[in-house]
Amino acid sequence: MRLRLAITLALLGASTLAGAQQRDWSKVEIESTPLRMGTHLLEGVGGNMVASVGDDGTFLVDDQYAPLNDKIRAALKAIDDRPVRFVINTHWHGDHTGGNEAFGATGAVIVAHDNVRKRMSTQQFTADMKPRGEPSPEGALPVVTFTEGVTLHLNGDTVRVVHVADAHTDGDALVKFERANVLHMGDTFFHGSYPFIDSASGGDVDGVLVAVHRGLELADADTIVVPGHGERTDRAGLAAYGALLRGYRDRIAAMKAEGQSLEEVIAAKPTAATDEAMGQGFIKPEQLVRSIYETL
Repeated sequence: MRLRLAITLALLGASTLAGAQQRDWSKVEIESTPLRMGTHLLEGVGGNMVASVGDDGTFLVDDQYAPLNDKIRAALKAIDDRPVRFVINTHWHGDHTGGNEAFGATGAVIVAHDNVRKRMSTQQFTADMKPRGEPSPEGALPVVTFTEGVTLHLNGDTVRVVHVADAHTDGDALVKFERANVLHMGDTFFHGSYPFIDSASGGDVDGVLVAVHRGLELADADTIVVPGHGERTDRAGLAAYGALLRGYRDRIAAMKAEGQSLEEVIAAKPTAATDEAMGQGFIKPEQLVRSIYETL
């Protein structure tokens, strides 16, 4: 699991197909784990996926990278051979939306927040204005979009999709399977590693904390909480992540209010207590401090 997380975080920035084509996808395996009441966790390289299967077909949360589509389909077919009818994207990044075009071509309806379609439709840039790849093809774009949220009634469950503004990006959604009591947090929650706050896509540390609070409201002690990256956990695990991030946010805010520059705050190593355990993945300690400082 730790190796998979390290690979996933290393690839997180490779949102374009050009970047994806440089990887050896033949070595990637899609692992499926039953959760409860027809829901399954699927893990490969990219964002965690959750599938709901039943009489109404398959509903999928996120679909990783395009080159993994055949492997994802095979993993789904091993669970249930009915077609994928709906795909919800928790945000626009390519490690969560790469399979959209292929699933859409076989009849799946792609659902996401308004800003996901907007960002996928246009050239995006990093915080220092470097290009992040070309716009997605028309067939990959969400065809049903929402502003605040949407509810689906599938496979005997009520699936609530809730927008949380300006968190990891400006188009994040949390997905709660009410009957199964499974909550997918998307990339508003990185379990076991420092979070990627994508300020170039409208991300903001305070927005991430609001998203965590909303997730805690949606969860109870029995909820299975699926992060965008990392191992599944529970409400207590989500709460611990929120408390840690809140502590670092408040510490860095105080230093900034005292007039300390970004360079001085980085040099002070305010996240040192967890750097060894959580700062070895895609987001290094300096990057976390920078993203918090700059989005305060």
